[in-house]
Amino acid sequence: MKKEILKELNEHIIPFWLDLKDEEHGGYYGYKDSSLVLNKKGEKGCIHESRILWFFSEAYRLLGDEEYLAAADHAYDFMKKNLFDPENGGVFWSVTYDGKVLDDTKHVYSHSFAIYGLSAYSRASGKPEPLDEALQLFALIEGKMRDPEGYGEAFGPDFGLRSNEKLSENGVEASRTMNTLLHVIEAYTLLYAVSNEPKVKEALLGAVNILIDKVYRPEKKRLGVFFDKDYNDLIDLYSYGHDIEAAWLTDRAAETLGICPQDPAIVKRGTTEGADKETGTEEKNGGSLAELSFKIRSMTDTLEDAVLHEAFRNDSLPLECENGVVAEQRVWWVQAEAVNGFLNAWQKHPEREDYLKAAERIWGFIRDYVVDSREGGEWYSEVGPDGKPDMSLPEVEPWKCPYHNGRMCFEVMERNVL
Repeated sequence: MKKEILKELNEHIIPFWLDLKDEEHGGYYGYKDSSLVLNKKGEKGCIHESRILWFFSEAYRLLGDEEYLAAADHAYDFMKKNLFDPENGGVFWSVTYDGKVLDDTKHVYSHSFAIYGLSAYSRASGKPEPLDEALQLFALIEGKMRDPEGYGEAFGPDFGLRSNEKLSENGVEASRTMNTLLHVIEAYTLLYAVSNEPKVKEALLGAVNILIDKVYRPEKKRLGVFFDKDYNDLIDLYSYGHDIEAAWLTDRAAETLGICPQDPAIVKRGTTEGADKETGTEEKNGGSLAELSFKIRSMTDTLEDAVLHEAFRNDSLPLECENGVVAEQRVWWVQAEAVNGFLNAWQKHPEREDYLKAAERIWGFIRDYVVDSREGGEWYSEVGPDGKPDMSLPEVEPWKCPYHNGRMCFEVMERNVL
């Protein structure tokens, strides 16, 4: 499995995205259809460019090829020149292929990915400026996009609230979403790992506690998805991919914070022995570290086990279940995050070979059906439970990039469990 995944990374995913470098206008091309026809005038979104910046930064850090650092430089230069708002601060949602502002929305989600990409780039390159910029975006989120109960979502260029269609689906418009909060946690985890800033640690603790106390539905063994401003559910929706992704990302946040919920002894004895105690017994945003450790471990273990038993079938995961009806399409990112999540679960519970077998079987499904072996192809966006690809969907668009599948490869490398 590991050998096959590393081959996929080195011989397929990385070359595909290197070929999408826009040498004329900067950044990376933003659209390639299912027939593998490249549209050089497709929009370039902040999420897309930030995730590519993260991807090549991590590729360089882990593999050491100077070409990958140059690819990250290329993404960074385009972001800095075109996606940063020099007047009001923050980053725009998207620009045209040649760098003109297309959508001036300031969204917590896109700001989180800008932080994620800039933090990885600073770590890989050794440059301090990208980290300073990531910390400035962090300050904007905490200062202008957060309220006493959590994070807003969409804002105008001057940070006035806007409607949130961009992160709302399934016929609802949400004031708050699990998805945005999850990627705040992800971004702050990496930012804290790189910066070691106490203010980032405090905000990360706060975001994790919001996830546990306001988004997690323990009676349903899942996370809520779309909410009003008071975290009331707007829809009965079970997002399998987000739940398995949230489990391992929250565990990663805990590791970075020094809470270490993967140590089963912590849960049994209810102490913080071996954990980071530098902030004292009581944390401002979560009570004792032992209490928070127990909450995190209980939630992530429950999410992983529930997804395995509720969703894993046909060697893959369906997209979601709305009002008891399962959407059977197999989406590329859901499969990649399931590999990450089940490997994470197996590391915590090595006696649970069903987690390892699930990861192996999902990788086999990806290899046989999701990977597009055509010349010029990468991964299909969606396939059916029978593996037939949906050819109405593009292979590159503002949300489709090497973030999920590239990260799956990096996680297999860094976890060193196979």
